[in-house]
Amino acid sequence: MIKIPKGTKDVLPEESYKWHYVEEQIREITALYNAKEIRTPTFEHTELFLRGVGETTDVVNKEMYTFLDKGERSITLKAEGTAGCVRSFIENNLSQSLPLRAYYITPVFRYERPQAGRLREHHQFGVEYFGLYTPEADAEVISIAKTLFNRLGLNPKLYINSIGCSECRKDYHKALTEYLSDNEDKLCPTCQERLKKNPLRVLDCKVPTCKELLQNAPSVLDYLCDDCKAHHEGLKHTLTLLGIDYQENPKIVRGLDYYTRTVFEFVSEGLGSQDTVCGGGRYNNLVESLGGKPCPAVGFGMGIERLLLTVEAMGNYIPNTESVDVYVCNAGQKDYSLTLVNKLRNIGVSALTEYGEKSIKAQMKYADKIGAHFTLVIGDREVENNQVTVKDMLNGTSEDIQLDNIIEYFKRR
Repeated sequence: MIKIPKGTKDVLPEESYKWHYVEEQIREITALYNAKEIRTPTFEHTELFLRGVGETTDVVNKEMYTFLDKGERSITLKAEGTAGCVRSFIENNLSQSLPLRAYYITPVFRYERPQAGRLREHHQFGVEYFGLYTPEADAEVISIAKTLFNRLGLNPKLYINSIGCSECRKDYHKALTEYLSDNEDKLCPTCQERLKKNPLRVLDCKVPTCKELLQNAPSVLDYLCDDCKAHHEGLKHTLTLLGIDYQENPKIVRGLDYYTRTVFEFVSEGLGSQDTVCGGGRYNNLVESLGGKPCPAVGFGMGIERLLLTVEAMGNYIPNTESVDVYVCNAGQKDYSLTLVNKLRNIGVSALTEYGEKSIKAQMKYADKIGAHFTLVIGDREVENNQVTVKDMLNGTSEDIQLDNIIEYFKRR
């Protein structure tokens, strides 16, 4: 038997309603903010991720699925959503209609050790805003994520930080490098390499010894220039205005190189050490670095598998809205039952009937199993008398309806 590749997962028919429900919530919420869907290819030229994500990141160094196609071109499966979105923004000249609010639901591929909610193929919900420079845009993006969490009955903690711009970050890099160099032998091998290439990335390390060493590291917030400081204060003011609780955490830098100024994470309990359910921030230089005209941008990414695991870990319930409306039990009147089911479907009522020779008891048991709202039995007596008993399986009540009026009855219901 051929088994599923490691790090991937089937979404089975009895589970898919959870995905549909979350995706419906995403589409409803993004519509409230006038964010439009963007769909980009599953694979891109490798250079996009090298330039966009950053060559010092774990994503590029360790996790990308990269291969040569038949034309000897280096191709990479989508490693995250932002780079492809920015590439499309530039290539399709979307800067002509700023500001642009976009969102996506997309598969993402990372070669790493599979863990709770983090598979080698997983799915991301992401939001990207282009052309909005003010901190109110940062807060609005955060508000989209917060609204989705609220609808799913979750209340993760929001942590925010600012990593400044390229200018004020120079002084912080210098101070952080001096601090870490005095303790370089205590850093893990990966962070010793990061110290040479991008010291800010050390702050993102999850190794306990590195985390302990960083407890007394200089804070990036102490090195912000006046403009970056004003932007950060503006974000805090707007979040307070919107009633969104937050905590400052100067250790947050996120794992990708394109971030500037605002970075944030939503952290939830129940998933162990990997408890970040959403992360994002501002990336004002990314459009220009990928060949476009300078354009401010801010966004986030959220793993849907991890989101569903968090809902489950918190004991919350996702309603199954995809049960069958009507189950027609066929008691020897297959043609009539088939015709009735077809008429019901034509008016937008989901309906099923039995094609074979199952007993009425077995059919009723199956109707209960699939969560049918209404059941009715069509046999010789019902056809002869032009009357059928419709049973509401949710409250146990029954009602006698003339067969000639059954379609109108369900239109009203």
